[in-house]
Amino acid sequence: MIVLKTTRELKLMREAGRISAAALRLAGKSIEPGITTAEIDKIAYDFIISQGAKPNFLNYNGFPATACISINDEVIHGIPSKTRVINAGDIVSIDLGAAFEGYNGDNAATFACGDISDEAERLIRTTEESLYEGIRAAVHGNRVGDIGATIQQYVEQRGYSVVRDFVGHGVGTCLHEAPEVPNFGTPHRGVRLIPGMTIAIEPMINMGASSVKQMDDGWLIKTKDGALSAHFEHTVAITPDGPVILTQPD
Repeated sequence: MIVLKTTRELKLMREAGRISAAALRLAGKSIEPGITTAEIDKIAYDFIISQGAKPNFLNYNGFPATACISINDEVIHGIPSKTRVINAGDIVSIDLGAAFEGYNGDNAATFACGDISDEAERLIRTTEESLYEGIRAAVHGNRVGDIGATIQQYVEQRGYSVVRDFVGHGVGTCLHEAPEVPNFGTPHRGVRLIPGMTIAIEPMINMGASSVKQMDDGWLIKTKDGALSAHFEHTVAITPDGPVILTQPD
């Protein structure tokens, strides 16, 4: 069931989104050679708690941390570790969110650690641009398939592939709600977008093939071919006046 949000609920989600976005930006700024993923996770945790919110990934379905931190060929769901060190030239995807008064924000971005290859920089740029292309398609009267088709076309025209095993989703009092929001699809198909819907749009884009594999910890997802992957995400409200990004920092 898709839950439409009231004006009051959207205000709470905007605050949850603001905290989520600020935590993500702070975590991204902390990335430097030698820092561990556990240290980045602690920075995000401390900030979210300081804002009177709760890290909504922590203990969600058993996930043991505030943020998913995934490096290079790791697509999503990397568990932070005291022994996992970020090196110069790595690309680091951070996915996190905050719950504020029972409402959730969810966002992600991929960051460079120092100088990275031109190919990695282009992948990151294309993935972020594809997110905003998808958001522009998230207008009242369109369908979920219009979002996915827009992202897919944008990415594939530039020689990359879209991860199909994991998709975006609704967001609200639950971190994951209906509907699913794939990053691929057919225009004019799927659930119709109407005001009051709040969704997470999150393209996960691979430099190589779209195939992925789950690692033995039951969480980490990597590209099957070892190619780089990037991930960007915003929580978005569908309104009569167009899409509104809820995960915008101040």
